[in-house]
Amino acid sequence: MVRKGASLRVLFTKALICAAVTCHAQTYSTSVANASGQSVPATTASNPFGGSVPTKLVTGRMPLSLQGAINLGLKHNLGLLLSTADTRAARGERWQALSALLPQVSAAPYVAESKINLAEVGLGNAAANVFHISPAVGPFSYFDARAAVSQTLFDWKSINAARAARQNVKSTDYTLLDAHDLVILAVGYVYFQAVADEARIATEEAQVRAAQAVFDQATDQVNAGTAADIDALRSKVELQTRQQQLIQARNDFAIQKITVSRVIGLAPSQEFDLTDKSAYQLLENITIDEALSRAYVSRSDYRAAMSDVRAAELLRKVAVAGYFPSISFAADYGTGGAHPSDSTRVYDVRGTLSIPIFTGNRVHGDIQEADARLEQSRERLDNLRAQIEADVRTALLNLQSFAEQVNVARSNVDLADQTLTQSRDRFSAGVTDTVEVVQSQEAVASAHEQYISSLYSYNFAKISLIRALGNGEQGVKEYFQGK
Repeated sequence: MVRKGASLRVLFTKALICAAVTCHAQTYSTSVANASGQSVPATTASNPFGGSVPTKLVTGRMPLSLQGAINLGLKHNLGLLLSTADTRAARGERWQALSALLPQVSAAPYVAESKINLAEVGLGNAAANVFHISPAVGPFSYFDARAAVSQTLFDWKSINAARAARQNVKSTDYTLLDAHDLVILAVGYVYFQAVADEARIATEEAQVRAAQAVFDQATDQVNAGTAADIDALRSKVELQTRQQQLIQARNDFAIQKITVSRVIGLAPSQEFDLTDKSAYQLLENITIDEALSRAYVSRSDYRAAMSDVRAAELLRKVAVAGYFPSISFAADYGTGGAHPSDSTRVYDVRGTLSIPIFTGNRVHGDIQEADARLEQSRERLDNLRAQIEADVRTALLNLQSFAEQVNVARSNVDLADQTLTQSRDRFSAGVTDTVEVVQSQEAVASAHEQYISSLYSYNFAKISLIRALGNGEQGVKEYFQGK
């Protein structure tokens, strides 16, 4: 029997190989689809949200709750750290844009002593003989010490460039907030996957104990001559199958814990225990319209996309401003002369009106490029708005579906357990052979696996809804109360 959790992991891994990191306002996209059609975060080296800057190893085992894992992820996750650096870079670019509008003050005093060879400047020996001058002039000295200031009085291009840079800062700030939500999504996915894997270990251990009891019972009956040898062989195969499943479950859990450590910033060898066991907590119903209204207001990536559109609009104005004149002012003041001892006050004041007359269609090309970028930013915004609606609708549909699946799976577990008990009683009474018992064991294992998978899917659907609504940490506290 192939476990659903293993198939999900295989499908997820294959999807990661094909997934590419999508950048939007320097945001890293972390979503691929799992077997249930849910959006799950990619956790590969190609995606920074799957990595972290690890902390030092802590001695002993540490308890790790979902909120604790999220807090660690918000401190150490690589995607969030890179997004934080992007905000600092955007602020630096804004100051660079503002510098074109701010006064520029400089000072460059100098002292020079020179002697000129006339032949070097084109006056050879013949000229020196005719005019009876020396073939060399000097030495003579220069001295000049001034402070200079320049200021752009009006430059529509620089003004709009500074405004666009301000919008870029807002976009990166929103992107940083969105990165918080992406970290929560990534942490929630790997945490609940680890919880599910741990639950599978407990289930497989129970199945091994049950299979061992059936095998012992069949062996006793064979020895007593009340059952055929094939009953003992059949129960032995079932026992070893369950043992194999247990070995695989333990290995899956160990690997998933390493994945958790990589996402939240623990050392890969750090020992920890998961304290939140994904108890089933049904959410109150929320309408599509209410969820969409909250999402459009709260989603930071949507607000970042709107800032991108405004920045693109301003950059188009920057391009158009290439046709406009600009006015600048410059002045300097200081002392100058042949030597500092005999220098006098000197100054220079000038104003400049720069009028572009012919730019070789450079401005026209800038406008076309700006138009294309503006159109792209608007299309991304429209696409993101549709994607937000799709995310919300998908999360709500998954919540409803998986809630129903949890209830059905829970009932199936009870029925399968009752069936197994009756089958074992019938086998003990000699009414049936181990075929019925083995089939009942398979049904029990399948029922428990379906329950674990549906419970994990439901909890991850809640995390996906938090992401879709843009609730972030507040949503985790609201939707995951208690253990």
